[in-house]
Amino acid sequence: MIDSLLAAWDWGSMSPFLYGSLILAVGMLLWDTVEVGRNDAANLTNAVFGARILTRRVAVWVAGLGVVLGAAASSQVIDTARKGIFDPAMLTSTEEALAVYTSVYVVDTVLLYGYSAFGMPVSTTACLVFELLGASFAVGGSAIVHWNKASTVVGAIVCSIIISGIAGFLIQRMVRGAIRERGKHLATLLLHGAWSGGGMLAMLCYFMLVKGMKNVSFVQYLNKEIIEVYGAATVVFALWGIFAIIVHAFLVIFREKAAYWLFSVLAIIGTFCMGFAFGQNDLANCASPGLASIGLIEHRDLPIAQAVAVQISRWMLLGCGLLLLMGMTTKNAQRVTQAAVQTGSMSHNVGLWAPQWCIVLARILIRLRGKKPSLAPPASTTELGKRMHYDPLRACVILAVSASVIATASSLGLPVSTTYVAFAAVIATGAADRILQRGDADLKLARTIWVVFSWFISAVIAAVCAGVVCYMVSSIGLIGILVGVGINLFIRTRLKKRADAQEVRVREQALERQYPERYTDFEG
Repeated sequence: MIDSLLAAWDWGSMSPFLYGSLILAVGMLLWDTVEVGRNDAANLTNAVFGARILTRRVAVWVAGLGVVLGAAASSQVIDTARKGIFDPAMLTSTEEALAVYTSVYVVDTVLLYGYSAFGMPVSTTACLVFELLGASFAVGGSAIVHWNKASTVVGAIVCSIIISGIAGFLIQRMVRGAIRERGKHLATLLLHGAWSGGGMLAMLCYFMLVKGMKNVSFVQYLNKEIIEVYGAATVVFALWGIFAIIVHAFLVIFREKAAYWLFSVLAIIGTFCMGFAFGQNDLANCASPGLASIGLIEHRDLPIAQAVAVQISRWMLLGCGLLLLMGMTTKNAQRVTQAAVQTGSMSHNVGLWAPQWCIVLARILIRLRGKKPSLAPPASTTELGKRMHYDPLRACVILAVSASVIATASSLGLPVSTTYVAFAAVIATGAADRILQRGDADLKLARTIWVVFSWFISAVIAAVCAGVVCYMVSSIGLIGILVGVGINLFIRTRLKKRADAQEVRVREQALERQYPERYTDFEG
């Protein structure tokens, strides 16, 4: 597509607004893709990083490989994001359609940056959906919005949270009840390792292969010849039995070594699958506005609906996947990962921040619930002194549930929230383990309340701000784009200073809670 931009376009017929929109579309596509990778990296790496199975750097590259491969298979979800939320054909000109897509980018880049800077996981999917709703409503009114499709997407996001939470809680409580803290003991795993490990592998295999890759010729053949003949339930139970036999055989042959590595290896496999599911689904959140804008400008002689629906090159999608990986390696991505890990931590002392009203509400809820024994393993550290926030068993459940839910949504062409799904799995498995019975329980629960509350706020901000920017761009053209970008950069600078200052305060407060005697002596 870029080659055709350079060689085949009639550049002389382009207005200054089209030039500005093209520059913004390409630049913001690169920028927003990095921002999505920056925030959603926490959803992919927090389980293996929190369990200290892999370092964060290695976890990013394992998940990143899955992201890049999954990005090349994401066109179905991108189609939903490009033209499923509103009807571009109802707009009167290419300029109005470009105003919608460019305003989405102006708002999305600064919104995601702000959340990432403060270590807050936010749904890039929900932001995109509500930005498209707000922007399209601003120029086309309510008639232009596909309310049925928009409500389906929002409903899918809500259902994915509920399914992830229920499945995470039930599976974690069932597996934890059988294995307890003996996740590396050979005798225990000879009894329970086969059905638990085999079940997780069966989930990943079915949902990633059959659901997530259903457009691949080989998978289509399997669907037609096996799944449609024998039924999905039969296939899943057959896979469960096969993987259970394989896991048990490894335990029998390799004994203690297999027991030590079983759940760690399963978690690494789950990380790759989670990355693949993320690349399939969430690439739409950053790539669809830019690719739609480029298509509109390149094919501006065609009707708007046809220009938006132009086929996207696989190489273009692959390049976007590499940009997602780039964003996952940034400093703010580390900040989001660390905060997400500590929110669901089984450890005693966490470096988190939440407003006072969230802390008060959390303390009330903890008192109402009462004190019950924690089922999570005792808080521990690695040989290098690193705190274990999860154990490998819980990491496996988080990843298996999250990847399966997201892959299923991708197969239906529905952009769901990786953040919501993964966060729900983390909190649900933590609730199953009763992690809030120890340590900074009030702060962890308060942070959970603050994150969920901020999700609702992000939807309102996304819709209102995108609508305002879109109206401004459609009214005053190129000047509106420049004003929007200027405001974006100004807010970004202010957010960075405040976020860095808060990061220092959070670390000092965590040290003060961990070593109160030092600060008491100092003050005295």
